[in-house]
Amino acid sequence: MNTGTILRAGVVGHPVKHSRSPIIHGYWLEQFGINGRYDRYDVKPEDFSHFVKTLSEQGLQGVNVTIPHKEAAFLALDEATDRARRLKAANTLWFENGKLWGDNTDSIGFLANLDQGHPGWDINAKSALILGAGGAARAIIAGLQERNIEKITIVNRTRERAEELALMSGGQVAVAEWSKLSFQLESADLVVNTTSLGMSGQPDLDLSLDPLGKNALVTDIVYVPLETNLLKQARLRGNPVVDGLGMLLHQAVPGFEHWFGKRPVVTDALRHLVEDHITGIRA
Repeated sequence: MNTGTILRAGVVGHPVKHSRSPIIHGYWLEQFGINGRYDRYDVKPEDFSHFVKTLSEQGLQGVNVTIPHKEAAFLALDEATDRARRLKAANTLWFENGKLWGDNTDSIGFLANLDQGHPGWDINAKSALILGAGGAARAIIAGLQERNIEKITIVNRTRERAEELALMSGGQVAVAEWSKLSFQLESADLVVNTTSLGMSGQPDLDLSLDPLGKNALVTDIVYVPLETNLLKQARLRGNPVVDGLGMLLHQAVPGFEHWFGKRPVVTDALRHLVEDHITGIRA
């Protein structure tokens, strides 16, 4: 273990007590033998601006930002990556040359999760169907555009939100009615649930995958439970599936590198550790 100053970072949100990020970063800190710590910070929206302005005074190298602060975090930056500017939201903050920088690593995490969970998924993927139109959907669409997915369609129960997201995303992003979801499934090579439906404590996503081709990849950003009913339905009918946990793991990599100076790798051992916490095997 290194001696001297403790390097500190953390995750800020409201609420934030259920965040698994401290498990991830704590594992990497121990793996690299770094004298550091990563904590949770529950900050109300009205207090967020002050919290960010005093990051350095608090001795923090930077923070991850989660709901509901990602848009406010972007507005608080001195400098931002192109990706953060495009999404107008930031989830990873760090200091560089005396300035507060920010990035949005959600799209990085999403793509890396699919690359690891189903290698080569994007070789023949031409059409993606996005369920939901929130902040996660915005980042995921940006990632799919980076991979040159030809057709991206958003389906959301509130069409107005889907249209706003499509306009913000630019490019060939279409909007379809929720009532036409079955028709959209017929031509989808990738289905992504970006809503909270299926999450523990939330209603299930009421969706039949019968029209979906058997080679289409189905993924869910929900990771509690690890296998949502959507993923279970897809798996039982023979579709390839990727759960949402890998997105959480991979989006954490850039922040750790900025704060602690080492680039970690998402391994099976780390995944199993977080899985154990989710399923209650470890407290």
